[in-house]
Amino acid sequence: MKVLEFPLARITISFLLGILTSYFLLPNPNLIWKPTLVLLLLLSLLYFGTKTDQKFKLFFSITTYLVSFFIGISSLIVQTESFRKTNYSNYESAFKNNALITLIIREPLKDSYYNQRYIAIVQTIDNKNYSGRVLINIPKKGLRKKLEVGTIAQIKGQLQKNKKPENPNQFDYSNYLKNKQIYAQLYANPATIKISTELQKNIWYYTAKLNSKITQNLEKTHFNKEALAVATALLLGQRQDISPDILQNYQYAGAIHILSVSGLHVGIIFLFLNFILKPIPNTKKGSLLKLGILLTCLFSFALIAGLSASIVRSVTMFSFVAIGLHLKRSVNIYHTLIVSILLILLFQPNFLFDVGFQLSYLAVFFIIWFQPILTSYWKPKNKILKYIWDILTVSFTAQIGTLPLSLYYFHQFPGLFFITNLIVIPLLSIIMLLGVITILLAATGWINIWLSKPFEWSILLLNKIINFIASFEQFIIKDIPFNLLLLICTYALIITAILWLKKPQFNKLLLVLLTIITLQSSLIYNRWTIQNQEEWIVFNLKRKTLIAHRTGRAVSLYTNDSIATKNPILKSYLINNFSYVDQIKPIKHTAYYKSNKILILDSIGIYPLNAEPDIVLLTKTPKINLDRVLTTLKPKLIIADGSNYKSILEQWKRSCEKQNIPFHATAEKGYFLLN
Repeated sequence: MKVLEFPLARITISFLLGILTSYFLLPNPNLIWKPTLVLLLLLSLLYFGTKTDQKFKLFFSITTYLVSFFIGISSLIVQTESFRKTNYSNYESAFKNNALITLIIREPLKDSYYNQRYIAIVQTIDNKNYSGRVLINIPKKGLRKKLEVGTIAQIKGQLQKNKKPENPNQFDYSNYLKNKQIYAQLYANPATIKISTELQKNIWYYTAKLNSKITQNLEKTHFNKEALAVATALLLGQRQDISPDILQNYQYAGAIHILSVSGLHVGIIFLFLNFILKPIPNTKKGSLLKLGILLTCLFSFALIAGLSASIVRSVTMFSFVAIGLHLKRSVNIYHTLIVSILLILLFQPNFLFDVGFQLSYLAVFFIIWFQPILTSYWKPKNKILKYIWDILTVSFTAQIGTLPLSLYYFHQFPGLFFITNLIVIPLLSIIMLLGVITILLAATGWINIWLSKPFEWSILLLNKIINFIASFEQFIIKDIPFNLLLLICTYALIITAILWLKKPQFNKLLLVLLTIITLQSSLIYNRWTIQNQEEWIVFNLKRKTLIAHRTGRAVSLYTNDSIATKNPILKSYLINNFSYVDQIKPIKHTAYYKSNKILILDSIGIYPLNAEPDIVLLTKTPKINLDRVLTTLKPKLIIADGSNYKSILEQWKRSCEKQNIPFHATAEKGYFLLN
């Protein structure tokens, strides 16, 4: 791959490896600074050495990559707020007792069923200066209106650390929050909230105010609510108001990327701005003026759109394109891509673990690498055919590049993505152009009905098209099992296949065949591994009991509630273990797993005195005296699942501690597993 021939590409790869090493190995910060400084000093000496003797060139290159690697480690450490002593995560008292917390609202999130949700910046805890981002949950009934960005609030409450997944193969929300530098949540009682009359007026406040003003001005024109929700997502990066049904339609149609402001949107705006600025002469001053206007507009759009990972990446990349055009140099798109990665991750290394960031970069990389190869096979002379062929090849290459990662994260594939992109991309260009002009006018308070209505109708048309395509559910392949091993092997196959297509050679064909064999071997290995597994699981479900006994791929479910079998938690478990439900049975009072005899007590609490179980599972809050049960049955372990009242769990725990019998409450420790 020619891209790897660029020294900057190898430096960036070393830098990325440093970030990954820091993320997964969590090295002691004190052990990183000294070798980094030593390597920087050595690099300086070797730099001057290469000027006098070329023998130092190899050592200079190796040292450069090592320096880049350690800078990658250091950048993540420096940007990780939990390493700072002033971060609230290091104040243990706030996690054990109620504390007086002063914070500033930074970003409103999509409300949950019961709560308003916000990201806030901690200022003080118990009148001591602390910092960090925290997730605030406030009951909807307790507040008359939503808090605006910049609100200074004082809340009396106890911080709660992010919980690890409570069920097997469940989405790790705690890790998701950790990657966003959020280490705790605060469930606030509205009665304890004191809101200051003053607001912190910074760039986030003014951006939110501008967004709010644009939305309110559009609402005055009786803009359709569903269309307005999509419009704010397309142009302002705000997805809070989009209904779950619309989100699902876009997902099924393979167009969910449209609702995240990214390279496609910024590219349209970039081309539009270039077209408007064409009358400015290409003199030295004119070119500089054009560049200034372009960069100002792009970064202003990034601010308005909320500075998400995808928008920052796109604006950074197109900024380098604009600078290259200003310098009248041919812009190497690989260099632009690599520099944007390096600069963004240098200041925000956690973006590397953002799914949108990963998908966005992969899509762009495969488009610029693979799409020219496909277009070289057929070059239609007809302009309409060429336009269609270009859209198809761009869609295909982007989809191929992101497919393995999409399967790994989302386990589904939209079969009609070709048709979606063929219809949607031209329409999106019109929507973006109308939208940019409309929001600029809305920001000034002047709305042109002749412009806002076509904008509204074009979005409604987009929604109808997406809804129609998504209705063909038979083309949506769901619940595809896909793990890390398959992800690596699939990318190896795609990359080797593209290398062979680019320059067909016998040795490259052998490499493709080798990766096919490797992928097949990984599938066989997965199947063999799973077939030799057996486990017995008590899931943690509120007010329900669900037990699974998996032998190989076949899963036997035990439950007295048919609704429990439709829970997404079970679906996630089945997909990640390449399994299927073989049979569903009612729960009996006795179960067996290998050498373990399991007694299951329900709300009645009746049990035989001579049962002699190894494990007792408590469900539906049985009416029993647990001290007497422990004395009579002498079990080795007590389990209490999520169907029990939480108020009695502490009492049961004390009873078990008296007799030195382990107690596992799924509400506290998560699911229970025997294997």
